[in-house]
Amino acid sequence: MQTLRDTLRDRALEEGFDAVGFAPANLGGEAAARLNEFLSAGFHGDMGWMAARAPERAAPTALWPDAKTAIVVGLSYAPKDDPLALLERSECGVISVYARGSDYHDLMKARLKRIARWLSDSEKAGVKVFVDTAPLMEKPLAMAAGIGWQGKHTNLVSRDHGSWLFLGSILTTLDLGPDLPHDDRCGSCSRCLEVCPTAAFPAPYKLDARRCISYLTIEHKGPIPRELRPLMGNRIYGCDDCLAVCPWNKFAAAGREAALFPRIELTAPRLAELARLDDAAFRQFFSGSPIKRTGRDRFVRNVLIAIGNSKLPQFIPIVEDLLTDEAAVVRGAAIWALDRLSPAHAASEKQKRLAEETDPQVREEWAAI
Repeated sequence: MQTLRDTLRDRALEEGFDAVGFAPANLGGEAAARLNEFLSAGFHGDMGWMAARAPERAAPTALWPDAKTAIVVGLSYAPKDDPLALLERSECGVISVYARGSDYHDLMKARLKRIARWLSDSEKAGVKVFVDTAPLMEKPLAMAAGIGWQGKHTNLVSRDHGSWLFLGSILTTLDLGPDLPHDDRCGSCSRCLEVCPTAAFPAPYKLDARRCISYLTIEHKGPIPRELRPLMGNRIYGCDDCLAVCPWNKFAAAGREAALFPRIELTAPRLAELARLDDAAFRQFFSGSPIKRTGRDRFVRNVLIAIGNSKLPQFIPIVEDLLTDEAAVVRGAAIWALDRLSPAHAASEKQKRLAEETDPQVREEWAAI
C-alpha cells in the first residue's frame, strides 16, 4: 500500500530531484555543539549572520516550533569533466561548478513549493520551504535523512552522487517518521584535507572559513589577506578542490538538470574580459547566475588576484586602468596585481598614485610593495 511518505518521495523524484529523505525536525545536541565550536573559534569570519541566529540554526524547532518532520531533497550538479583541469590555464578564471549554470535557489524553491502546496492542500498540513536562504542547517538534516554524510571537508557526501548535491528542505507539521541516518564512510581518506590550497581545514570535519577560497571570493567584502592571494591561483568564484578529489565521486553520474548545465561563457572565461566589466555589464553578463549576488567590485577584485597570479605581462595595461577604479577594493587588488606582474612598474607608479589616494586600505597596499 502506497504511504504518504512513498507518495512524497515519488513526487520529489518526478520534480527532478535525485535524492529524498525524511528526518525529525530536531537535530539534537551534536549539531548545535559543532556550530557553537565553529562560531566560538571565529571560523565564520565576516558571516555575522551565522552567529546572529545561531539558536534557530542549531534547531529547526527553534525556527518553527510546530515543525515535526524535515523532507530533505538533493539535486545533483555533478560535472561531466574534471573541474580542476582549468587551474592550469592562467589566462582564464575558474568558477566553481555550482555557479556555471542557472541559480539553483530559484529552480529548487519553485519545485519544493509545488510539493509543499500539494501536501498542504491534501493533508491540511503546515509547511515551510527552505533552499539555503534561512538559518537551517541542511547538511546535518540531510545526514539525518539518510541522503549522505558530512565528510571531512564538512560538505555532504553521497554514495550515489559524491560531493555534488544541492540541498533543499520542506519542514512540515506532520510526523512522517524518519529514514535511517547515514553512516560516515570517509574512513582513513584525507584527500580533501590535503588538496586545500590555503590549508583551510585545521582538523578533519573542521573548516576555518577565513582561509577558504569559497568564502574569500564570495562572502568576504574587504581586501583578501595578502598571504592567501598567491595560493588562490586563478580561482575567481568559489573553489571545488576538496569536492573534486573525493573518491566517492566515481559513482556519480553527470547531473541531468539542463538548467544547471554550464554556460559556455562561464566555463573558461577570459580574465581580460572579466576585468573590464563595469557594474552594468557585470549585471548583464551574470544575469540569472548566483555570481550576480557578489557584486561587480568584489568579483573584479577576485579577477585581479588571478591576473596577479598569472605571470602574464599582457595584463599590465588592464591592471593600470583599474588603479583608478572607483571601488577601493578594486584599486587595492590592482596594486597587488601590478606588483606581481611588474615590480619595477609598480614601484614607479607608487609615489604618483599614493599622493592621490585617500582610502587607508589602498594606501596600505601601496606601502606594502
